[in-house]
Amino acid sequence: MAVIMHGRGLSRGTGRGPVLVSSEPISFLGGVDPETGEITERSHPLSGKGIAGKVLVFPHGKGSTVGSYTLYALARNGKAPAGMVNEEAEPIIVVGAIIGGIPLIDRPGIALTLLRDGVMARVDGDTGELEYEGELEAH
Repeated sequence: MAVIMHGRGLSRGTGRGPVLVSSEPISFLGGVDPETGEITERSHPLSGKGIAGKVLVFPHGKGSTVGSYTLYALARNGKAPAGMVNEEAEPIIVVGAIIGGIPLIDRPGIALTLLRDGVMARVDGDTGELEYEGELEAH
């Protein structure tokens, strides 16, 4: 049974893939390899994991404005997430998603920690919808 959440659409388009959840913010400049799509920040909980084709769920971005260009480079290299969901997106992530053509929503109305890795989801940046194809995790 799918759960549909409504947030704020920030970057247009739709993307579908398995969820990859981070409880920590992500720095795209220096924290993600634009050639491989792998999280390289050693202290990050997702260190060593690939984001290509995933619905990347994280609270917000952190770091330099050049992180926007890293998101664009990921898209150009075919290593971008299929979509992204933030608790509260800030300009670095929004600009990167727009120029990279990566669907992005924020404020989905639930705690992002209720979502589980590997569950298929669809992000619709036009409508602000997140369709999650599993049950939400109980806390």
